[in-house]
Amino acid sequence: MRLLCLSCEVLARPLYLCAARSPHIVDIVLFEKGLHNEPADLRARLQDHVTMASAQKYDYVVMGYGLCGQATAGLTAVNIPLVVPRAHDCITLFLGSRARYQEQFENYPGTYWYVQDYIERSDSTGGALALGADSNTGLDKTYEEFVAKYGRDNADYLMEVLGAWKQHYKRAAYIDMGVADGSAVEAQAREEATRRGWIFDRLAGDLVLIRRLVYGDWQHDFLILRPGEHVTMTYDADVIGCARPAAG
Repeated sequence: MRLLCLSCEVLARPLYLCAARSPHIVDIVLFEKGLHNEPADLRARLQDHVTMASAQKYDYVVMGYGLCGQATAGLTAVNIPLVVPRAHDCITLFLGSRARYQEQFENYPGTYWYVQDYIERSDSTGGALALGADSNTGLDKTYEEFVAKYGRDNADYLMEVLGAWKQHYKRAAYIDMGVADGSAVEAQAREEATRRGWIFDRLAGDLVLIRRLVYGDWQHDFLILRPGEHVTMTYDADVIGCARPAAG
């Protein structure tokens, strides 16, 4: 098979590794992580690539995205099937399962996540990965605005003075994907946890979902949309579903 993978750049290292080992031909297009801040714009960009892929002899389009702030809700398969992980966001993909994601969310609310690719590709939009059902969109936006105006160090200082970090977050968690040396990112996470009075945890990542995405192993944990179907939110453990446009 020939696959087109559309993915957030925060999955770059593990995605390229798994694609290199895939039995299929996998072409990868990465999108800047900052596009998550404008879900409608990200959705439009992804849809453009999904539509173009239908005329480029691909067998499937596969997504290195979950629901991701509803950025994939409404995506429509065009001429060829579209495959989307059943995941709220990339934390599920890093951890390897929805069950593990749910366990983290229930047992450790208020977690600020650190992953190598995200930190390496950080820009003016901020430092770490405040994603998941426990993230605070308003707080994240305030932080991004402070970074844009005053720089990251000053933004951190202002958030600490305002007590925002301690009010919403209590834990720094570094996910080691085992793909490259992430010691510098782990050290950064430890340092920021100490400075902000958080606990620190180091978790082993799991490549299983990313590997299955590009290996074509979609029997479980993935939604396969036929041409004409679009992604919907299900508000349950499945995370996403599909629907066809109304007749008429």
